[in-house]
Amino acid sequence: MKLFFEGALKGLETGISLLAKDLNVTVEKGGYTFTAVRENAPALCVSLENQKGEIRYHEPCQFYRAMGLAVEQLRAGKACFAITEQPAFEMNGPMFDMSQGNAAFNVKALKVILRRLALMGLNTVMLYTEDNYEVPSHPYFGYMRPTYTQKELRELDDYAFSLGIEMIPCIQTLAHMPDALHWDCFKDIRDYDACLLVGKEETYDFVRDLLVAASTPFRTRRIHIGMDEAWNLGRGQYLDVFGHEKPLEIMKKHLARVMEIVRELGLSPMMWDDMFFRASGNGKYYNLEKGLTPEAIAMRPAEMQCVYWDYYHLERSQYDTLLAQHLALDPHMVFAGGVWSWRGFGLAWSKTLNTTVNALAACRAHGVKEIFMTTWGDNGTESLASVTLIGAQLFAELAYKGAYDRDDFARRFRFCTGGNLEDFENLELLDLNDWVKAQKPDDPSSYNTSKVMMWQDILTGLLDKNYEDAHLDAHYEKVAEKLKAAIGRNGAYDSMFEYAYLVAHTLAKKSEMGLRLTAAYRTGDRETLTRLCEIELPDLLERVRAQRLCHMKNWMAIYKPFGWDVMDMRYGSLMARIDSAIREVRAYLDGEIDCIEELAAERLYFEKAGPRGLNRYGTYVSPSHIDPRA
Repeated sequence: MKLFFEGALKGLETGISLLAKDLNVTVEKGGYTFTAVRENAPALCVSLENQKGEIRYHEPCQFYRAMGLAVEQLRAGKACFAITEQPAFEMNGPMFDMSQGNAAFNVKALKVILRRLALMGLNTVMLYTEDNYEVPSHPYFGYMRPTYTQKELRELDDYAFSLGIEMIPCIQTLAHMPDALHWDCFKDIRDYDACLLVGKEETYDFVRDLLVAASTPFRTRRIHIGMDEAWNLGRGQYLDVFGHEKPLEIMKKHLARVMEIVRELGLSPMMWDDMFFRASGNGKYYNLEKGLTPEAIAMRPAEMQCVYWDYYHLERSQYDTLLAQHLALDPHMVFAGGVWSWRGFGLAWSKTLNTTVNALAACRAHGVKEIFMTTWGDNGTESLASVTLIGAQLFAELAYKGAYDRDDFARRFRFCTGGNLEDFENLELLDLNDWVKAQKPDDPSSYNTSKVMMWQDILTGLLDKNYEDAHLDAHYEKVAEKLKAAIGRNGAYDSMFEYAYLVAHTLAKKSEMGLRLTAAYRTGDRETLTRLCEIELPDLLERVRAQRLCHMKNWMAIYKPFGWDVMDMRYGSLMARIDSAIREVRAYLDGEIDCIEELAAERLYFEKAGPRGLNRYGTYVSPSHIDPRA
């Protein structure tokens, strides 16, 4: 297919060339000619008749989306068309978590993602980096972590700029810094394990170094400075050095000092606003009955843009109420939603869809102009971050069209990414099963069955009592069939679906293995124990090995290699414990030991919320103490 563009193309040439390669079109005369017209207000119009077309746009992201829409129409055999869309938001795009899951996109993979986002018509990308950006004056900051060099960040910013995308650094300047602050060289500026020591001059020298290093590689003067979830502010070393003080007063002092540095550097800051709400004395962030106190509102510096993050509420009316509270704090606030990929090995698409549709409808109604989508990597990144592009597509379509139409969305997602919507929907089945549905939870995504069933121990099975009637082996056999069928029809995502299939394949053998071992041991069924020991446990071990190798292949293709060590440790531990189970059962059958104490022990229900919300590996892999942050 030949396309030729003329007219108002200044600054678009590189982006057109990059996207043309992805779209497999040739930019030359002799085919379809589109005249570009730049408007003074947000607009997207693309039309064609008699091989002559027009693209009307306000900013580059709208041109690139229109370019994709034109190719999509032509491939569908439409020689005459006219499409008009009205973008609802001035800023829209994903924020990728490069820190908490130990997984940072490598430069090559992130460039591919940037091209996909340009086709969707998105104009913003944030890289959430707690410690993984180079700070030349602090060599232990990001040491042996998946860290971006200043050169890499400049290269990415240049590439994004050529595609009409503003890259905005997103860092932390108070809490949420456990991986940086655990080094002894930072002990004098550490309040507690994840939080800076407010009030010490050395702290602000450090914060200045962070702000300079984070902002220097980028064209933009905008920067996200974090400052969320400082749960124990003033309760660690601060208490010893300065004595007891209310967290609100400590927060005020810190914010004032950081703002001095921000102003000096000429930056335009934004920050998560949850601490303002907690400072209002209601003890939590979301409170539909109680908003902010005047004192908390007065804390916000005039230049500070506040970010309201919410991907939890399932009803439109809840977002309406909470948006009104946040707009009272900052009339120019930013809304941050989320794509739910951080709970296990799959994707909670139903919750992502529900929360995003309702939240963005409320944002439209309340006149919010800037939004972005978070993608967290909480405690592991078992789910490959590539899957989050479906959330980016959702943010794009709702912004340009205002409503969700499944068929239209599936077509757009296929065109922009090569992904098959139904297969992505099926990733939810790694966590959603009939047993979970039978619990009738308000939020089924709170059950991350895939993660706990994968990593819990074969012999001690801390979740076995909770799931003893769930029939998960049969469930995962069916899920494996569905995910295996996805391989070969998802383009660049095929390798990801191979991994997802192997996860289900492993869980079809492992989910009930502990229950079967325990039952056979307690009933004296030596025949079953022998089969488990000699055939099924070795088979499970091979399934885990295959899953690990596929996971590693996917990881190395899209992420920096630093961070994979955490997953290797989990796989290594799992395989070692399967081997131990084989050896213990064999020793029991051979009469070398009189009993298998782990299988003889009474099984109790897992405490707290039962099998809900167990996202920290260390809480269910063993009842004994391991690294508390594992």
